[in-house]
Amino acid sequence: MQHTDMLPRDSAVRLIDQDGQVVADEHYAMPDAQTLLRAYRGLVEGRRINDQAGALVRQGRLAVYPSSHGQEACQVGAALALGDADWLFPTYRDSVAVIGRGVSPADALVLLKGDWHSGYDVKEHRVAPQATPLATQLLHAVGFAYAAKKRGEDTVVLALCGDGATSEGDFHEAMNFAAVFHVPVVFLVQNNEYAISVPLSRQTAAPSLAHKAIGYGMPGQRVDGNDVAAVLAVLGEAVDRARSGGGPSLVEAHTYRMQAHTNADDDTRYREREEVRAWIERDPLTRLRAHLTASGVLDESVEQEYAAGAEDIATAMRAALNTDAELDPEDLFRFVTETRSPQREEQWRMLRDEIARTPAESMGGHR
Repeated sequence: MQHTDMLPRDSAVRLIDQDGQVVADEHYAMPDAQTLLRAYRGLVEGRRINDQAGALVRQGRLAVYPSSHGQEACQVGAALALGDADWLFPTYRDSVAVIGRGVSPADALVLLKGDWHSGYDVKEHRVAPQATPLATQLLHAVGFAYAAKKRGEDTVVLALCGDGATSEGDFHEAMNFAAVFHVPVVFLVQNNEYAISVPLSRQTAAPSLAHKAIGYGMPGQRVDGNDVAAVLAVLGEAVDRARSGGGPSLVEAHTYRMQAHTNADDDTRYREREEVRAWIERDPLTRLRAHLTASGVLDESVEQEYAAGAEDIATAMRAALNTDAELDPEDLFRFVTETRSPQREEQWRMLRDEIARTPAESMGGHR
């Protein structure tokens, strides 16, 4: 591959503009109508999931929720771009993508509720646990892809991260290893302009994050992250390339974090409301709705069907998270090592005796 083939475009790939109009592209084809309908359903459900999760945080049923409101096109595109045998390595902000891969919403939110495990069977769904530390999942993704390649498996790994993760050393190590060993992994950077309060201008002086790819010897591409059609087209090409032995790729999706970093963040301290409002017109949901409606593919009955399905998901989320978990204190010791050491066994006996002496009322009913 020539070095010029590795460089991203000067502007992000776009197939549908913010008014729902088709943008012709010489290289990338528009996904078919049925694929776009699946994507639209995912956007509707993703928006409802984000809204319901935010409400559950305010009710004290979730400890924290990093919303992807406004970024749903990246989430839905990531879930749809992969085959059944492929793997997704998500971040803490990628709950919608995790659910899009078949994980139930209740299970996907267990970690954010404050439980000690990821809440779902990673092997069943081929979705790694959501990672809170920045960029650590990229190393795991590359290692997994390398192992799949050594075993001769037909597996592509899609590793998600944000723009802030590109400032981490783990990002460099993952990119370099992936390129050197030519592993079937696609890196999707959701550039939502802020790493908590740090703007992109304070993270890199590169022309774009996609330009970093050429330094490692892999192709990079930029895509309008609020255009799900373009996200599907660009990710689809990268996944196909990895599957056919072409090695890794870096895709930078330009999007925006419409809400605060998490419920613990006050985003009014570092960005103006006018900036946030300007992105409302670029909403991925209304953009695709306008396109599908104008195309005659989406009508009121389909809209109602999708809205009802999204509401069913929200209802299931409320029901699951309004139930208190039965906690077993011995779990603190049960899963540390395969064989419990004498010292740890002694610690468990001490805790068990203390629990036995404690009135049940002060333990919240858990013994």
